[in-house]
Amino acid sequence: MKNITFITPREARYGFGLSGAVQHCVAPEDAEGVLRQVLADPDSGVVVIDERLLAGIDETRFREMEQRWYGILLVLPAPGKAEAEEEDYALRLIRRAVGYHVRLQV
Repeated sequence: MKNITFITPREARYGFGLSGAVQHCVAPEDAEGVLRQVLADPDSGVVVIDERLLAGIDETRFREMEQRWYGILLVLPAPGKAEAEEEDYALRLIRRAVGYHVRLQV
């Protein structure tokens, strides 16, 4: 069975690991290296990275990793984000799954 892995900032160290998931607590500057290691692990199936850590990863390289990897790579929205930004993230997920932009009216 594949692992669910969370990559979070150090201040979020108490949480996902308690649920039985694999959790790596890192600084933003170390996020890309840890993400590459997790994606290279054949036991990884779902990887969730905290949005606050994306500042340490070039967006183009992140998208390349996301497209080349066989598993599911998700971005966990930062706490306290506005609803409009969360909706944009949901639309990006739908666009990735469907293959084109879908207009949603909620």
